[in-house]
Amino acid sequence: MNYIPIEELEVYKLAMEIGEEIWVVVDKWPEFPKKVVGAQFCEAGDSIAANISEAHGRYHYKDKKNFCFFARGSLLESKTWLKKSHNRKLVDDETHTRIHDKLKRCHYLLNQYIKSIGTSNDGDSKVQEPDALPYGLPPDFDNLNDF
Repeated sequence: MNYIPIEELEVYKLAMEIGEEIWVVVDKWPEFPKKVVGAQFCEAGDSIAANISEAHGRYHYKDKKNFCFFARGSLLESKTWLKKSHNRKLVDDETHTRIHDKLKRCHYLLNQYIKSIGTSNDGDSKVQEPDALPYGLPPDFDNLNDF
């Protein structure tokens, strides 16, 4: 399999975009919600890409998968903070929908990336990068409710 630089992985690019968008949104909040909710929302959003990066830099497939699982946990935490922000009227409907849709897409791509990582049954301990980019979305992706 060919090595793919981190900057070319669609899941990483989307995770970086999500972290930046969350930052821009939270930066406009008043001090109290920014401190209480915003800091954790930003940390969770940034942690998605950070853990994907750390996974990508690991040699052993178990390490790679483990850091991807951390990234997925941060993604789900980001969904929680997005919902809390929306419930508390810190995020409007349009922003909520836009970020939620990006998180949903990132969740799917991250699961595909995790599936692409080799296992002990593969006979080696390296990540099995797919030959084609990006980790594609199925044609009926918008109708999936599992994410």
